[in-house]
Amino acid sequence: MKYYDKLIFELSKPGRTGYSLPDSFDAAQQQLPFGNRASKLACSPTPCAPFQGDVSLTGGTVRGGTASEAQRWGPTKSDVSEGQAAVSSIVWREAPLELPEVSEVDVVRHYTNLSQMNFGVDTGFYPLGSCTMKYNPKINEEIANMPAFTGLHPLQPESTTQGALAIYVGMDKALAAITGMKHFTFLPCAGAHGELTGLMLMREYHMSRGDLARTKVIVPDSAHGTNPASAAVCGLEIVVVKSRENGLVDVEALKPLLGPDIAGIMMTNPNTLGLFERDIKEIAELVHACGGLLYYDGANMNPLLGMVRPGDMGFDIMHLNLHKTFSTPHGGGGPGSGPVGVSDKVVPFLHIPRVSGFHGNFGIILRAYAYILMLGREHIKMAGKLATLGANYIKESLKDCYKLPIPTVCKHEFVFDGLLEPNGVSTLDVAKRLLDYGFHAPTIYFPLLFHQAIMIEPTETESLETLDAFIAVMRQIAEEAKADPEMLHAAPHNTPIGRPDETTAARQPVLKYE
Repeated sequence: MKYYDKLIFELSKPGRTGYSLPDSFDAAQQQLPFGNRASKLACSPTPCAPFQGDVSLTGGTVRGGTASEAQRWGPTKSDVSEGQAAVSSIVWREAPLELPEVSEVDVVRHYTNLSQMNFGVDTGFYPLGSCTMKYNPKINEEIANMPAFTGLHPLQPESTTQGALAIYVGMDKALAAITGMKHFTFLPCAGAHGELTGLMLMREYHMSRGDLARTKVIVPDSAHGTNPASAAVCGLEIVVVKSRENGLVDVEALKPLLGPDIAGIMMTNPNTLGLFERDIKEIAELVHACGGLLYYDGANMNPLLGMVRPGDMGFDIMHLNLHKTFSTPHGGGGPGSGPVGVSDKVVPFLHIPRVSGFHGNFGIILRAYAYILMLGREHIKMAGKLATLGANYIKESLKDCYKLPIPTVCKHEFVFDGLLEPNGVSTLDVAKRLLDYGFHAPTIYFPLLFHQAIMIEPTETESLETLDAFIAVMRQIAEEAKADPEMLHAAPHNTPIGRPDETTAARQPVLKYE
């Protein structure tokens, strides 16, 4: 309904309310049938038996716990009063915040309308290259929303969280088996956060050996942009190694870059072109021979599940994107999790980088653990096989319409370099036109190796019918480019907004209503 396309402030009318609450906490207490006791019960956890065993992620030994201990959490009324009194008066508002005044039904309709404008993996095909927009099984959500998990608090005594700690132990063992690493830390809350953590571990390893001259990290020219960014944040100098025409790292170009100042190399395998780095064993031997370490960017781990392990390739440190490989939700900058795994020689330093509080994003780790257990050892390997099959099926079905710069077998993703017959139609035009047909656009203009890059990645959860429908639309757009390029220049035609000025929106965002 167009009326609800307005901003919530535009729906506001003075004096209109959704519902009201009592003016004070004490007044609310008096209306409860059990008085103050009811509120205490509402914020107290349900007592449960501790996990059978001694588990601790912070050192020491847990020797059990009692229900009486568990019921002593939470602030008392006097605690709250003291806290308010301690807050400086400069943070208190002099006047009430000017919020929109709307009825409940207007609020519900407004936000429901907005939600229907969103595109997500639950609404359609999401072929976003190098992002692995995998379907999120709802069983993961059901498990993560069990009261025994949602009622936990990170400040609880470890004696009362033994079940949750057992999840971490099980996840550590599962990821170690899948990747060939020795142990994982779950502190990082995103992939790039994991990269930074891994590079900090690399630095600690070299510093422990008195190897202070190692201040450079090698990054392939096909790398994800976060690789050089993370290295720079960590205070390391970036050295770029070129790729050959076949899209793989040029080993001969790598050799002269190696020396006593190299801390390591960051690689994605398969790389961002969707190609497996066949020379990885030789690269590992060369980097290790010069005293460096190998860092594995796990963004493209999905096609390798159950088939090839980074640890067996020679990598010393790696991160995983649970929101990519292990089916947890994407979007909005999170919720994310980027566990970092290490080989034997880096294990002693695993506890050093404290990059987040507590033990990371528990709810996301729990969802990923549910996914791994659901597939099991036998079926997890099918994820990579089906993802690889789907990518090659799309590639071969469209290479007569779109330019394929590297005509070889790919893994989970591949890259076109625009249309074979562009007729003035750009990659951006193709991406915008896809929206009219109900498909999310692929990743465009990345990697930077190709000027009109279109990176396509189907995941293993997409059916043959979905892939065929996407192929048909891509072919239709190729025909439209020949017959009516102006229509593509003006696309999209059926979305709530067309082509906003993204540069101005990013540099001069309007963040408040006036």
